[in-house]
Amino acid sequence: MFADHLMEIVRTRVHKPAAIAEAAHRRRPGVIGGRLVLVAADHPARGALRAGSRPLAMADRADLLERLCVALSRPGVDGVLGTADILEDLLLLGALEGKVVIGSMNRGGLAGTVFEMDDRFTGYSADAIAGMRFDGGKMLLRIDPEDPATVSTMEASARAVDELAAHKRMAMVEPFISHRVDGRVHNDLTSEAMIRAIAVASGLGGTSAYTWLKVPVVPDMERVMAASTLPALLLGGEVPADRDAAFEGWQKALQLPTVKGIVAGRSLLYPSDDDVALAVDTAVSLL
Repeated sequence: MFADHLMEIVRTRVHKPAAIAEAAHRRRPGVIGGRLVLVAADHPARGALRAGSRPLAMADRADLLERLCVALSRPGVDGVLGTADILEDLLLLGALEGKVVIGSMNRGGLAGTVFEMDDRFTGYSADAIAGMRFDGGKMLLRIDPEDPATVSTMEASARAVDELAAHKRMAMVEPFISHRVDGRVHNDLTSEAMIRAIAVASGLGGTSAYTWLKVPVVPDMERVMAASTLPALLLGGEVPADRDAAFEGWQKALQLPTVKGIVAGRSLLYPSDDDVALAVDTAVSLL
């Protein structure tokens, strides 16, 4: 049956593209607060298609959409984070009714490229997010002390924070201290590096009133999260080798006062046993 839905999406895109904007007039959630569980699916636009041991797991769009629909249908899942192509497919499928929707903004730092740190804003703008009646925009901020392209990404991110705030939309900033090792970008997941990254991200723009953070679970989370008063969501990251240990780390971090939920993508959409519903339900139970 999902193949039929996919064909209907294609027909709509060909013959009635204006239906996408019409579908954006969906039922929106109320005030964003309490605890949030969001599913992330903005990886393909940055050329990051791997999930666990599967190098092209996210390359099959029909399979990805079906997994997203399963995740979004589970009780306790509040919404989704994605790029325009994926969010518009979900709009046409009717999967975003009453859901929190966050548009992904900078996808220009393609995985594995020499220009990865020059993470330009090739996705949503703040105006486009507001125009589609979405709830916020997410930006990835990787800070490489040895790459001068970092400052361009910082400047663009600060501007995006201000523009989202002008629309009263959430600015979700995902900060890392990053380094190139043998030509590949690696994020520093020590507690000291995350404290520094959070400190920089918290000061972006002319206001932090609408800024949230998206952070990984690292050692000494209590000390890490003490670096800012901004609300934060936990990053799910890659498919974990030990899912129970990963969920235990989330559960501990969720006790901290500024941690307000989870944003997880591949770890929920592509679990090792391929049971998306079980992985999502387990994540929701942590809250």
